[in-house]
Amino acid sequence: MLKRCFVVSFTFIVFGLLGVKPAIAANSSVDFNSSQTLPAFITSLQAAAKQGRALAQYRLALAYDTGKGITQDYAQAAYWYEKSAEQGHVLAQYNLATMYDKGQGVEPDNALAMKWYQKAARPDSIVAQYYLGETDGYGNRIQQSHSPEIQRMLQAAEQGDAQIQFSLGYAYYFAKGVPRNFTQAAYWYQKAAEQDHSQAQFNLAVMYGKGKGVPKDLSIAIYWFQKSAEQGDAIAQFNLGLAYYFGKGVKQDLTLAAHWYQKAAEQDHVNAQFNLGNSYHYGRGVAQDNIQAALWFEKAAKQNHMDAQLNLGSLYYFGKGVEQNHRQAAFWYQNAADQGHAQARYNLGVLYDKGKGVQQDYVQAIHWYLKSAEQGHNQAQYNLGLAYLRGEGIKMDVTEAQYWLQKAAEQGNKNASAILENIKSIK
Repeated sequence: MLKRCFVVSFTFIVFGLLGVKPAIAANSSVDFNSSQTLPAFITSLQAAAKQGRALAQYRLALAYDTGKGITQDYAQAAYWYEKSAEQGHVLAQYNLATMYDKGQGVEPDNALAMKWYQKAARPDSIVAQYYLGETDGYGNRIQQSHSPEIQRMLQAAEQGDAQIQFSLGYAYYFAKGVPRNFTQAAYWYQKAAEQDHSQAQFNLAVMYGKGKGVPKDLSIAIYWFQKSAEQGDAIAQFNLGLAYYFGKGVKQDLTLAAHWYQKAAEQDHVNAQFNLGNSYHYGRGVAQDNIQAALWFEKAAKQNHMDAQLNLGSLYYFGKGVEQNHRQAAFWYQNAADQGHAQARYNLGVLYDKGKGVQQDYVQAIHWYLKSAEQGHNQAQYNLGLAYLRGEGIKMDVTEAQYWLQKAAEQGNKNASAILENIKSIK
């Protein structure tokens, strides 16, 4: 008798180390971790921004401003810049000023532009001159050439203004008003970092991690990540957790990895929540605890992290850390499946096939097996081949059955190979 393959599994994914772009000033790209799922990261930012966190509000505004990870929306950018600016975030204040200056997302308003330029400018340094430039008698800004502005920045930076040192590092890194020069970017980031500027510390860590402007040195990168992490930067905390997990630049220490994941997770960093959930599930760096695993998977799952949704569904399926509930398993598998997760699609197909948590429905089972099989999932290919062979949920078709069984066999599925041999012997 032919038997379908039923496997409901966990996914364990740890995102790549040191894969972050530098934190930024003014209107430029957002400092996303390049290996994390952007929609999940945006959801994480939105949650933190709604809680009133100025840095998250600023980063969310940048996302809307640049269209990175979300549909570009200048009105939303201006909204979140203002939320952050009202809490004193100088870069948000400056970006909001430029939006009023250019009429992006808001009606042009010279008075409001000047108001926010003035708030962004610290009166105790030349930064005021840099941001404000010269004005006419009506408060309108007179455009200046870039060279004098950069010269003012250099003067302020040399006088020890940490914010301007950071902005100058940014200017050199992104070629804003000056030729791109990673060596100079690293130099000025270091100056600001030595004055405990957390974004400069983070950016300097990234530069050492990538070997841009400085010799590649993971141990120095970790040093600056730690400095930034200790000041509460969630992305630095996450990267530090990854470094300890993989032993990159530091001696591998799963306990410290979990510690830094926890710090970032408590700030709603979605990938940290997911990795912390896995740490608890597998007992890596913490005592094995599926109750805690379920807690952190759920936090990430609610931020649309599809791997967390898959794992939470599996905890409900097996009754680990939560009361067994196949309906909840189906709910979370469905959420992940709708985002295109191949394993979740396969698992959902299994539930429809067996009638667990959902009404048994072979047509729906085939629907999800097919989607998963098309993504290369060998067990889905195997089950789909059997369905075609037996005509369950779909019209019997031996040719199609052989096609999908062959796909599964090519990936090492021994059951599929055995059935193909049987079909050949019958012919």
